[in-house]
Amino acid sequence: MNDASHPRERSSLTGFSTNRLDRREDLRSKSDAVNALRHRSDTRLAVVAGETPILKRLDGEAHSVWFSHGETELLGEALEEAFLGLTADGAPRFARLIDRAHTEPLRERPELLLTDLRSVALKRLVPDDELGPLGESKALLDWHARHRFCAQCGGPTTAGASGWKRECSACGAQHFPRTDPVVIMLVTRGDACLLARQARFAPGMFSCIAGFVEPGETFEDAVRRETWEEAGLRAGAVRYLCSQPWPFPSSLMIGCIAEALNDDIVLDMTELEEGRWFSRQEALQMLEGTHPDNLFCPPHMAIANTLLKAWAVEGEAV
Repeated sequence: MNDASHPRERSSLTGFSTNRLDRREDLRSKSDAVNALRHRSDTRLAVVAGETPILKRLDGEAHSVWFSHGETELLGEALEEAFLGLTADGAPRFARLIDRAHTEPLRERPELLLTDLRSVALKRLVPDDELGPLGESKALLDWHARHRFCAQCGGPTTAGASGWKRECSACGAQHFPRTDPVVIMLVTRGDACLLARQARFAPGMFSCIAGFVEPGETFEDAVRRETWEEAGLRAGAVRYLCSQPWPFPSSLMIGCIAEALNDDIVLDMTELEEGRWFSRQEALQMLEGTHPDNLFCPPHMAIANTLLKAWAVEGEAV
């Protein structure tokens, strides 16, 4: 549970990080207790159609991820359902996956908004304390959709533990949701930082470099390896700054700051199309949207934005 008593924790500034649900792991294997929670009048569900979250329009420009049971039944039959936990006042929360075939008909309903998860976060379409559970729902339901067959024997699997594992009907193997660790690092050298861009980025956007942690690797060594592989820079000291749940589909971004030991950048052009050193002044201009060349950094909800602020504004160093 994300405790609101720690508002200064840097990770809480990133998108999808605010999740105040009490996950109640102790209830997941108690099917009778969870079934009772499912049918309470104060139960609410977050619904995803294929990969598309469904939002309920409220008054004005406000939206919510939560639907009552009656409202949910009108959206489509459940393919999977998972128990997320309880709110601070004890109200149950669930996630439901419905068939992507329902997506287009639901778009025609004026009381609903169907949009991609990035847009929900970027446009602040729902409150922060709803965005975190929506990201959790999307990641968990996506895992179910991708693991309908056993990785051990190929047999069909079924959901168990109130949506928190899958069991193989053939060999009995149990499979549990996975989160993929990814290091994202702001590499610094004196009063400059390395920022780069991929071809898929919006024109003018530069960000931190990043990469998946490999088996048998610490976060720090993953930072050093990725810095060398992507930019030809040897990194010395590495320090953790913050993290971010990243449900695309199910990663955990581990934000670090690293010290480069050399100046010459040699980019891996299969991963990146451009990259260079940026001064602290340029970093501030990119954060403020005032860079003379119209360059900018990722938006407020991205951990790269938080890392750049930590160094350029707050003075964090290795």
